[in-house]
Amino acid sequence: ARATGAQRVLGGVTERELQEHKGCWGDESDRSTKAVGGSTEVGTPSLLLPHQGSFPARYPRMPGTSPFCPLDPNHSVFFLVDNGTQGQVGGEASFRARLERYIAQQKVGTGGLGSIEIPVLLMLIGGDATMFRRVSEATRASIPCLLLGGSGGAADCLARLLEETQPGEPLRSLALERLRGKFPEDELPGLADEVERIGELRELVTVYSDQEGLEEFETVLLKALVKACQGSHEASSYLDELRLAVAWNRVDIASSELFREDVLWQPSLLEGPMRDALLGDRPALVRLFVENGLDVGQFLTWGRLEELYMGAPEASLLCQLLTRRHGGPAEPSPPPDYLSLERAPPDGCLPLVAHILRELLGDVCAPFYVGLHPPGQPPNKVSLVDWAPSYRDELSPNPWTDLFIWAVLLNRREMATYCWEMAPDAVAGALVAARILRELSHLETEAEEAGAMKELAMHFENLAIGVFGECYRNSEPRVYKLLVRRSQLWGSATVLQLAHQADARLFFAQDGVQSLLTQNWWGEMDRSTPVWQLLLTFFCPPLIFTDLITFRWVLQVGMFTQQNSPDAPVPHVPRHFWLRRWRQFWGAPVTAFLGNVVMYLLFLLLFSYVLLMDFAPPPPDGPSGTEIVLYVWVFTLVCEEVRQGCFVGTQPLAQRVWHYLQDTWNQLDIAALLLFMLGLGCRLSPWTYESGRTILCLDFMVFTLRLIHIFAVNKQLGPKMIIVGKMIKDVGLFLFFLGVWLVAYGVTTEGLLHPHDRRLPWIFRRVFYRPYLQIFGQIPLNEIDGESPRGLKQWVCEDPGHSRVTQQLCKVFSLLPSPSYTFSKVQGNSDIYWKSQRYSLILEYHSRPTLAPPFIVFSHLHLIVKRYVRKLTLVPCTPSPVSSHSLLDLSEVQDGRLLTWESVQKETFLVAQARQNRERDTERLRRTSQKVDMALKQLSEIRESERRLRTLETQVYDGEPGNPPGLPPSPSAARLTIKPH
Repeated sequence: ARATGAQRVLGGVTERELQEHKGCWGDESDRSTKAVGGSTEVGTPSLLLPHQGSFPARYPRMPGTSPFCPLDPNHSVFFLVDNGTQGQVGGEASFRARLERYIAQQKVGTGGLGSIEIPVLLMLIGGDATMFRRVSEATRASIPCLLLGGSGGAADCLARLLEETQPGEPLRSLALERLRGKFPEDELPGLADEVERIGELRELVTVYSDQEGLEEFETVLLKALVKACQGSHEASSYLDELRLAVAWNRVDIASSELFREDVLWQPSLLEGPMRDALLGDRPALVRLFVENGLDVGQFLTWGRLEELYMGAPEASLLCQLLTRRHGGPAEPSPPPDYLSLERAPPDGCLPLVAHILRELLGDVCAPFYVGLHPPGQPPNKVSLVDWAPSYRDELSPNPWTDLFIWAVLLNRREMATYCWEMAPDAVAGALVAARILRELSHLETEAEEAGAMKELAMHFENLAIGVFGECYRNSEPRVYKLLVRRSQLWGSATVLQLAHQADARLFFAQDGVQSLLTQNWWGEMDRSTPVWQLLLTFFCPPLIFTDLITFRWVLQVGMFTQQNSPDAPVPHVPRHFWLRRWRQFWGAPVTAFLGNVVMYLLFLLLFSYVLLMDFAPPPPDGPSGTEIVLYVWVFTLVCEEVRQGCFVGTQPLAQRVWHYLQDTWNQLDIAALLLFMLGLGCRLSPWTYESGRTILCLDFMVFTLRLIHIFAVNKQLGPKMIIVGKMIKDVGLFLFFLGVWLVAYGVTTEGLLHPHDRRLPWIFRRVFYRPYLQIFGQIPLNEIDGESPRGLKQWVCEDPGHSRVTQQLCKVFSLLPSPSYTFSKVQGNSDIYWKSQRYSLILEYHSRPTLAPPFIVFSHLHLIVKRYVRKLTLVPCTPSPVSSHSLLDLSEVQDGRLLTWESVQKETFLVAQARQNRERDTERLRRTSQKVDMALKQLSEIRESERRLRTLETQVYDGEPGNPPGLPPSPSAARLTIKPH
């Protein structure tokens, strides 16, 4: 009863049958299920009369005297029926029939909308003589009945009578014989008449016995309800049973009993159950409906999609986000928790869903559902129903994709996986799901739900990896197009962009992705070109027009010439190939990288020369010429940082700056440039000249640290830098604890040893420096407590303690378990981390100007001319030589062919995955269980055939003269009788 949500209408005064068959109904004391009682033979009814309609009823239990019985306290509701009689058993039968008829006319459904008529079924356990009339009235009212064989009483008698006879065979004489001795003689004729009426409608009666198998209770109920409709071949007669199978998630019964060959289901009849299956998270039933003719393209309209979003559970994160988004910007900003909500999702919520997707996916994808709200009006103030009611009836152009997004937002694993299998653009869709789920996991406050979202995100990333691997094994050129094509289904985003947004590190670690990144890194040049040739060509550009640098298109022409005869037509070589060589060399990311590395090393060399050899006095004696060159060089660095922060991308300026500041290395660049400006300002003043020199020396350290990011592109150094970065985070925590202890100890010792000293420099020196030196057992008291504190330069030059800080800390933290654990943990995955970060590095150098600072100023001037002057003169801009490697726009026909090829590879991958799943132990157990169920079903059919054969033998035996009636025939007699036929 708990599993099906059934409510029991009982007599309410007896407990024996319920205690004997508690396995069918569950524990009566469980208040999660409801039992409704009704009777006329109640003992001491006067105790209930003064409290009509009260709850709870104050009724002390006491033993009753026949025919009166006490109430059963396990019932939730009890109707005291007064039909004018007293002490008459069964007086409430007519009231119960009217009550059941009224209940059967009500409707319930999924999502708050009534679509399922409440099924009513009479279950007879035991019972006295009045139950024959009760079952007869139920069958005449077209109410299915379930008889529990072996429970004794009326149920057992009816079950045996129906099993021993065939449809259409009279039951009166056999009933008189079987009921004699079990019920009063004066009631036998009436009971036999009731049995005769029941036999006429025996298709409404189902007999169940424990010997037939240990089936679940809802299975028995649903089979009894389906049996009542098996006389009809119209699908509409089974619609309520199908909805009930959806409500109980019984796909086995729906596939075997409802979707039979003799029942033709129209797609229009399946739309209601399909909606209930989607709202109730029944992916197996959704698959069953699709396999039996339901067209999702004709089913999913914008209105139905809104119903699905409005049917989201109130406790789900999606419902909470929709409700908060519907509040609008005028409401105060709520705290970052999604628990205290009492409102349901608003009507017209697709524009709100579009805003949520925009926040989850970022600016990579174009907005979804852009046509569902008037332009210029905020979506959170516009309802879809208010301004375009006819739009609700329009069909969704991408139904499976819309259902996939809906299932992912609700974190429904099986439903989302099935929709992904049916939707096109599989790799991009799986990466979008991974991105959405990882973002939702940060918003989810429930730890278990957040963990499930992260697990599902990893599941979809693995699906993307599996399909991509199958595509890569089939065709490398096509898979490269798949990675860089603009997906019209996912807002013109590429697979690489979606993988970067989803932080899909394992996806980036695939060989196909790395092969494409390497190809993009080299541009049109051959990837086997040695580095020394690139450096030589970089400093001597005329070598570009020689054979020192090899390009791929030149190799293709050469291979074609070798494979074909000299008279064969040579592939078309574009004109101005000299200019093409020039553009392709300087436009390759590897050239920009080498140029930046070389020029940055020269910049550090110039910086160190100025600090050590040519740092002139303040004006008017300085600065020197080399120092001015350094200042100009830094100015070009500032211009490049301004370009990266303000002029890269199509987002608003504030958003571009915000994205720029999120990068740690950009923050380091800004810090280095600000320190340089501060040092320059102090250096030009005679009063702060030494401070300016000190700041510039410290700034040189910051500029030198920038080399770490530059060399992160290296295959050997990159993973090691990731390991060091992870360990530094662990060391920072221990440094915090160490600092807390040093401050506590330093303040305490200073207060005890020097209570009257008010000299602030001495106090700071003893509070912070003495505890540190005490760690190593070195306390120079004469220097710490000297008469005059030393300046910063003297501390740096003379104190060996400062030079030993890093060395000693490295020794200490190398012995700590946390950094060692981090090293061992990250070392195995460092290659994966590096491969995922490699895309960002290649993208950065892909978008950088060709020339490196300080010559980058010419590239900046070229960009200004290209962006503004050509726009004014309406001269079209020439695309970048490497733009085809990062973004690819395909025609509709080409895109359709590529997606069809991807779908074929997806099916191959799913078939292989299903084959692997079949080999698992759990899958073997499931198949074994199915075979056992089929064997039990066949055994039940064999028993039914044997029962019918025995009935025929009895009829033939009774019809022969000389045989005493009522005795079973012997096997030999049966054989002799049947042989002539």
